[in-house]
Amino acid sequence: MMLINLQDRLKKNWFLVSIVVVILLARYEPWIGAKDGPLMPEITVKYLAVFIIFFNSGLSIKTEEFSRAFYQLETHAFIQLFTLCFIPLFVKFLIPFLTKLGILEQLLTGFQVVACMPPPVSSAVILTKAAEGNEAVAIFNSAFGSFLGIFVTPMLLLQLVGTSSSVPLSKIFNQLFLTVVLPIILGNSIRRNFREVLDKQKIPYSLIGNLVLLLIIFTTFCDTFSSSNFEMDRISLAQIAFIVLSFQLFVLSLSFYLSTHPNLGKRLGFQAADTVAIIFCSTHKSLTLGIPMLKIIFSQDPNLPLYSIPLLVYHPTQILLGGALVPTVKKWMVREQRKNGGSHDSEPVSELPDV
Repeated sequence: MMLINLQDRLKKNWFLVSIVVVILLARYEPWIGAKDGPLMPEITVKYLAVFIIFFNSGLSIKTEEFSRAFYQLETHAFIQLFTLCFIPLFVKFLIPFLTKLGILEQLLTGFQVVACMPPPVSSAVILTKAAEGNEAVAIFNSAFGSFLGIFVTPMLLLQLVGTSSSVPLSKIFNQLFLTVVLPIILGNSIRRNFREVLDKQKIPYSLIGNLVLLLIIFTTFCDTFSSSNFEMDRISLAQIAFIVLSFQLFVLSLSFYLSTHPNLGKRLGFQAADTVAIIFCSTHKSLTLGIPMLKIIFSQDPNLPLYSIPLLVYHPTQILLGGALVPTVKKWMVREQRKNGGSHDSEPVSELPDV
């Protein structure tokens, strides 16, 4: 019985397990995915894999869902300002204090990188749906935040983190356009014209995106482990994991407090179901956009894998922590709705890309 439960857990969390597996494989067989290796990551990953991820996102994002939640402007503004303004600036303020703990500078840089990321397209929606919150708001803000992140995130990274002076800004934004913006536009154009055909095909968008993302993670670490200069401080890793968990608990609590405060959330008209969407959408960060973005902006930086570690820690933490909070959040929302004599009926949501 215990073995069956373990198998079910591994199956349910296969992507998280796969991240660990590909990093271990990269550690012991780095030649496979290193630069000039058989996988040719300088071509297959730098251009093709990143293009596929965002083309896949463009195909699967249902822009028709936007109309249901478009007019809740105060809710959207709160979520986007919290995730793309408050969190990056707060982490920038926090890092000088964290530096005193002796954590590797590159890991703290990676923590700032996490803060600059937009919300993911699926995990926030899935958790909002599980808690029976305002799913339409979650869909709108996750998708809109991802589009916004294409332009805002690179500017935040360049301003708050900086990048190698050997990489011209024009080259960065040209590559972002070719591998991120263009494939999303192409994918979404195809979706608008062939929506019924695509819906009938039941394309596993999430699976495709996750597999390509694993390839990017694998080759990133292969390139690093193939260098004899790479060292990883385990104490710093434990510290950054603790910081990520503590930070998520803080921003979840803060977003809940602000969205339910009489002088802010209540005055803006937020309902209990809106708060559920707010706490997940405003605090979650996108791994799917984050890893390719790092590959583009820090392509010449040998510390790239260290920059990506906090993002790889943040991703499973937000899913596991969010999943653990769902029953509590759901009970709170039901209690609030009964108190106010209202209710919210969630609409079903199909599988979405991103993790």
